[in-house]
Amino acid sequence: MKPIVIDIPHSLGATEARQRLEQGFDKMLGQMGENAKISREWVGDRMTFSAVAMGQTISGHLEVAAEAVRLEINLPNVLAMLAGQIKGRVQKQGQLLLGDRTKPNP
Repeated sequence: MKPIVIDIPHSLGATEARQRLEQGFDKMLGQMGENAKISREWVGDRMTFSAVAMGQTISGHLEVAAEAVRLEINLPNVLAMLAGQIKGRVQKQGQLLLGDRTKPNP
């Protein structure tokens, strides 16, 4: 299984980017439903995570740097055919989360 790799540039610095990611991750997890089993762990600026919902496990990690976040997601074979759609959606959400909040949205 080949992971989805997403690089999201930002101008927040590592501390602010990590705070936004923590808040955004909590919100995203809340949308997965009550029966989802989720784990995550931060070690420095690297977070590993896994989520099990509807019998499928998604796992991966993200690394926060001063000017970018790199996210790697491992999808089960059942979801691999949706990798392009999942990558696009995650990238868009990441850009919104890490974007400049002082600029109006287009």
